[in-house]
Amino acid sequence: MRNLLVTGGCGFIGSAFVRWVAREHPEMRVTVLDALTYAGRREIIAGTGAELVVGDICDAALVDELVAHSDAVVHFAAETHNDNSIADPAPFVRTNVEGTFCLLEAVRRHDVRFHHISTDEVFGDMPLGSTERFCETSPYAPSSPYASSKAASDMLVRAWVRTYGVRATISNCVNNYGPRQHAEKLIPHTIATALAGGRPGVYGTGLNVRDWIHVDDHCSAIWAILTRGTIGESYVVGADCERTNLEVVGEILRALGLPEDAYDLVADRPGHDRRCAVDASKLRRELGWVPEHTDFSEGLAATVAWYREHEDWWRPNNEATEAKYAK
Repeated sequence: MRNLLVTGGCGFIGSAFVRWVAREHPEMRVTVLDALTYAGRREIIAGTGAELVVGDICDAALVDELVAHSDAVVHFAAETHNDNSIADPAPFVRTNVEGTFCLLEAVRRHDVRFHHISTDEVFGDMPLGSTERFCETSPYAPSSPYASSKAASDMLVRAWVRTYGVRATISNCVNNYGPRQHAEKLIPHTIATALAGGRPGVYGTGLNVRDWIHVDDHCSAIWAILTRGTIGESYVVGADCERTNLEVVGEILRALGLPEDAYDLVADRPGHDRRCAVDASKLRRELGWVPEHTDFSEGLAATVAWYREHEDWWRPNNEATEAKYAK
């Protein structure tokens, strides 16, 4: 495996993976296919040596040409923000479902290894206070249009494996954090809003629970699955780090030297998942993967420090995000 095609490689997680591969496996030739929507930035992969092709994963001719010259495809490209999916589900169906279909047809024609990046949100949620965790055999019960579109794309991958023998795997990961994340997501939004002198908003009671993983640990898990995973299998990815949204926001405010209650509770979004958590023991047991960033407070403090030092990177995004939320 020498030629790697990464879709959505100018987004947060995709670009982190491109940087991780450049650092850990510099022998790889990486091509990035990205539409450079509002969440993608060309400069985010600068210095990695990756070739950027600006284009749409629903462009069958372009996808076929790129896949034909690849040994493997890692598919990150997706619309991912729940709020946006509630306001307008159409782009989520097009990109996440039709785009995945287009890629699957191309890898089927050229017999190219395919890894599909998905989310733990396909499983829905669990009651607050429960101790159960989602695993690879948990039934799908998505709550939002976003999660439903990812569930549909997962099912397409499984069907193409079984029906056509496509060499594919799936990973369903928990919430990622780290530098360079778009300002619409909870952690960067809270940091940027606080640094700009505002009061971050927290949905509902703030007691909703999410499982968190550092983006670099997610990247190492993807590589383990791509290179050692069993074809046709799914792997949930997590680092055993559950926090309520209020705990996360409180840690960020504390790291910024602000009062831990310097936030506002705002009206909850429709269908908001209560608790999401996964059991990643299959990934650890079968592939020997372990996370390196096991201290969430330490990783979050480093993320806060990065945003402090790179105001020119996040401020334009944050201003646009704030304007959209205000509207």
